Amino acid sequence: MTAQNSDDKYTVWERLEQGRKAKAKSGGYAGYGSPAFGQQSVNGELREHPQECEIIDLIRRHHKSGKSLQKIADWLNEQGYTTKRGQPWQRVSVKRVLDRLYGRADRVSGVKRQQHSTADSTKLG
Repeated sequence: MTAQNSDDKYTVWERLEQGRKAKAKSGGYAGYGSPAFGQQSVNGELREHPQECEIIDLIRRHHKSGKSLQKIADWLNEQGYTTKRGQPWQRVSVKRVLDRLYGRADRVSGVKRQQHSTADSTKLG
């Protein structure tokens, strides 16, 4: 590969990356990976996934009450909740949701998190 080809490749990559970030900033979804838990792509736009947002609220409340990541994962599995891909919850899955929720994860997204109060608080244990 020549130096010119390498420069062209970098320029194309940089332009694509800027385009993805601009689309995300305006609320769009560039299809760069699957949407984060709590989000879904509808006609190329990121939207909140209501059922997943309820689970995020449950995770947040359990975490704030002092439960460990493993205890939260165990509780979600006992209640029949699954991850976006239909898998049982694991400690690391819960951690990733919390990292995104509290802004500790670097992920391109165009949806601002809203608080949902529709979660069934009687299920908290």
